[in-house]
Amino acid sequence: MNLVDSSGWLEYFADGPNADFFAEPIEQVSRLIVPTICLFEVFKKLLQETRNEDLALELAAQMHQGRIVDLTGPLALTAAGLSFQLKLPLADSIVLTTARMERAVLWTQDSDFKDIPEVK
Repeated sequence: MNLVDSSGWLEYFADGPNADFFAEPIEQVSRLIVPTICLFEVFKKLLQETRNEDLALELAAQMHQGRIVDLTGPLALTAAGLSFQLKLPLADSIVLTTARMERAVLWTQDSDFKDIPEVK
């Protein structure tokens, strides 16, 4: 399983310099999981940058091709503990906890994850 964090989705949608790095896990939709926090972050950023709700919704629909993973109570509590332990921000701890619970590889360009083994 693969999980692409918000920075990866935004890079892919913008066709940025690292878009090819994220193309493989994003395009393998049968192996893709998408935390709801990533939907929130990506949709909000797209609205801010494009001011085009139709485009933001279209790109969010692409994210829905993967399996959406909701933030549940147990996931939130585990993420809070991980946030405390690793000194990670809220969204990062939710993303990493989701990846771990789903046994997924986390794909990112976020330096907060640089020394974590299951992260590419």
